[in-house]
Amino acid sequence: MAEPQKNNPLHGITLEAILNHLVDYYGWELLGRTIDIKCFNNNPSIKSSLTFLRKTPWARKKVEDLYLESLES
Repeated sequence: MAEPQKNNPLHGITLEAILNHLVDYYGWELLGRTIDIKCFNNNPSIKSSLTFLRKTPWARKKVEDLYLESLES
């Protein structure tokens, strides 16, 4: 049986839950200024953003890092 990931704050949290939290916390406009990617700035939606983030590891990392920052504040 695998050990739970005690040191991984993202364990068990879906990308969709992370994105929904960030949109609620920052709003699309501030999110798009903070992480300047097209899916946040041009006609943003959860669905289009998830599609992009699942295919783009560097952008997903930025989103995950921002999520962790938002939990700290």
